[in-house]
Amino acid sequence: MKPVRNKSLDEAIVLLKIIDNNTLVVVDAKTTIRLLDKNSLEMIDGFKVKINHQYYKSRVTDFSSDGNYFTTLSADRRESKLYNAKSKRIVSKVDRHHGEVSCVGIDPLSRYMFSCGDDGKTFAIDVISGKLMFSLPLHADTINDIAFSDNGNLVATASFDRIVSLFNLMTMSSKINLKAHSKAVVKVLFLSKNRLLSIDKSSSVIIWDTNTGKVLHRIASVHDDVISVSKSDDEKFLFLGTVLGYVVLYDLYTYELLCMDYIKLKSSIISMVFNQSNKNLILGTKDGQVLSYDIFDGENELNDFLRLKQFSSIEKKVKDNPILTNTQAYLLMNKIWEKTLTNARIALQNGDKKKAESFFEFFKGVPSKNSKIQKIILEYDEFPKFILLVKQGKLSLAYSLANNHPMYKESKIYKSLEESWKKSFSQAQKCAIEPHGLQKAKDILAPYRGISEKTIMIQDLVTQFAVYSRFSKEFSQKKFKNCFELLKQNKFLKSFPEYGAITRYGDDLYIKVQELISSNDRNSASKILEVLRDFDDFKEDVIELQKEIDNKQKFFNAEETDDKVSAYNIMSKVESLVNSKYGKQLQVQWNKDLEIANTYASKGDSAGVKKSLNNYMKTSSKYVPIATVFSWCFMVQLEDALNETANQVRLENGIKNYIKNFSKDENIEYFFDTMKKKYEKSKLNFELLPQGSLCMWKPSMIVDSILD
Repeated sequence: MKPVRNKSLDEAIVLLKIIDNNTLVVVDAKTTIRLLDKNSLEMIDGFKVKINHQYYKSRVTDFSSDGNYFTTLSADRRESKLYNAKSKRIVSKVDRHHGEVSCVGIDPLSRYMFSCGDDGKTFAIDVISGKLMFSLPLHADTINDIAFSDNGNLVATASFDRIVSLFNLMTMSSKINLKAHSKAVVKVLFLSKNRLLSIDKSSSVIIWDTNTGKVLHRIASVHDDVISVSKSDDEKFLFLGTVLGYVVLYDLYTYELLCMDYIKLKSSIISMVFNQSNKNLILGTKDGQVLSYDIFDGENELNDFLRLKQFSSIEKKVKDNPILTNTQAYLLMNKIWEKTLTNARIALQNGDKKKAESFFEFFKGVPSKNSKIQKIILEYDEFPKFILLVKQGKLSLAYSLANNHPMYKESKIYKSLEESWKKSFSQAQKCAIEPHGLQKAKDILAPYRGISEKTIMIQDLVTQFAVYSRFSKEFSQKKFKNCFELLKQNKFLKSFPEYGAITRYGDDLYIKVQELISSNDRNSASKILEVLRDFDDFKEDVIELQKEIDNKQKFFNAEETDDKVSAYNIMSKVESLVNSKYGKQLQVQWNKDLEIANTYASKGDSAGVKKSLNNYMKTSSKYVPIATVFSWCFMVQLEDALNETANQVRLENGIKNYIKNFSKDENIEYFFDTMKKKYEKSKLNFELLPQGSLCMWKPSMIVDSILD
């Protein structure tokens, strides 16, 4: 493929990001920041920070979605820096990693800057005040990547310890650790429908369920190092950029590898972003190229080829760009092919080979269709023989021939055979359960002896008709629990039509429940779940779905009465409720109040924090986030006291209170080390101090000053 637009710069492109005002942010290895028009790639604005990045396989810089802040590693990688993008001034820097800083990121709501290090630590900085607010759970090794869910509720960190750690920013609590990779995890990307994609050092790709932690799918790996990851906005396509300059293309609906070299460049692909407005994939390369590709390149030509029925040209074009299989022109060609197949088969079944060949005329030049055309024509050579065997009643030979030529099973005559078999078998089943009806059942099924797939069912019916009789009776009365008990003890029952009917019925019920839950018809959903409870394959699903229904009902009741306390608590259990209309309102309100509280916390004003969050003091699901704000507030009090050279005893008392209320976290450890340098005679034994926990914190523990 050729780019539709390109821009040549002097340095490697380490970041491409489209921010809220639809501007494309381009950052190069010398941290020169350019703001471009995302469609034309024309320059709008820019400035220089003059930090030279020698290593940029991990995320060495990031820009906030609102365009107000950006963060970057220092040139020596010993610290990370947060800048105000408007004033170009440093807001904060993190220099407390033991070792180098490995990557940085800013969450989608532009609240926190995250600094990740070789020490496995991740520090969260409030972007407004620039103060350290909290830390994420520790990894055992270097953190290679950080990613955020679109709504900003979840953050994922990927590490050399082969673990992907998920943290819930809404509840300020660890969510789950994902463990399945055999090598260091280097890239993470959130997907819709509670999914997360991760890639390890061997380029093995895993799709996870972020709720259960289960592996949903393992995608075919790439024989190259993956540096950059992107997806189309509709999440139909996944793009992986590699060291050798390839863009590898996957279908995210089927998880199928579509093309190993969708785009091939001579330089490593360091960064990628998808521009939804014009369906362009924008690449940033090691040699300083910004290249914009139309992923539907060739679609207009496809329309012309379709009009002229030049199907071979369509296939050739699609081979060059697999994404074109999703165009209307290609879908229409496939419909024409399917119709052609149907008409040709009918002609062949009628013995008119010449007519069948005429139907295939426009597809003969299509390589992928030629072999199929020849196979179909050859397959039907013995079809007249098949018809003759059926007419002569030689069913065993007819079925044998159909097994050798599977296409015959699509013919009307074969389907008629199967209908006759079903009627005969059903009649035999009824006779078998009647007194002295076994011989009559045998006579009915006599024409089907010698047909292997039918013989097994006949033998089971004859020898175990009593068990089948009971199974059939339980099925007819919809006593599914009894049916499954019989199935456990009698595997042969799975060969009978009732078993297929039960499984289909269970699947239909499960789909129906999902639809009812989505449409908020919770009463009807609960009634169906009572039936589905008897299906062994759905027992665990029923429990989870019923919990979801109960919580949604409670949430609905809370919305009706405007019971925000209950609503917030339920939202913490059912994340999907965050995307409801009421859930979004509550989350917006919480974010506003939290932002105000953070402002007070940055000044050490605990009274202001308490006033800002007063409406949440009875909301148990908010206790940890509130505790996090207060721990930050009290840390500011301690730092201010130390800067003012407060009394040593008072400082030590503050440390004791902090640890007793919260824990021995990274903040208090760092503060203690700093204090000891100033008060060398302090005999406070940090390790022996009793400690509390954020999870055990209650609003009743709020004080005006941590020092008292």
